[in-house]
Amino acid sequence: MYICIMKLEDAKIKYIQTWGSLATSWGINKTMAQVHALLLVSTTPMSADDIMEALKISRGNVNMNVRALIDWGIVRKEFVAGERKEFFVADKDIWELFKQVTKERKKREIEPVLKILDELENNVEDGGEEVIAFKKLMGDLTSVTSTVNGILEKAIKADEHWLLSNFTRMIKK
Repeated sequence: MYICIMKLEDAKIKYIQTWGSLATSWGINKTMAQVHALLLVSTTPMSADDIMEALKISRGNVNMNVRALIDWGIVRKEFVAGERKEFFVADKDIWELFKQVTKERKKREIEPVLKILDELENNVEDGGEEVIAFKKLMGDLTSVTSTVNGILEKAIKADEHWLLSNFTRMIKK
């Protein structure tokens, strides 16, 4: 087997491009993922100009995506002495990143679905078999979604070792 040793800069570029491509599979904007990946691999805070140059994207694109990452709680501004520009850094603790992204996706995706399912199950007029079947379906969907919500809540509150050991135990069954 042939192993190709890469230069660090080439490896970083490959990581940033791959992370951006994978993110689209998860419903995340490719450029936003690339900005986050760039900040993750950067050992120093980066300005909007630095990000623009590294990713060859516009200032508006940088600003929009950095703001979104800040809103997600996975990037923050950092003060750099003697500089007037804003600088940005990503939290390097991957476990905390996982928990924060899980928390945000739960809030943005799972909780609204639960609210709608509850509304649909409990606010449909009483009636015949079709209404009963509809309410049962909504109840079943609520049950599954609530279970997923509970698992995500435990993952958010858990430490890394607890979650990995329980996940490993589930896989072995």
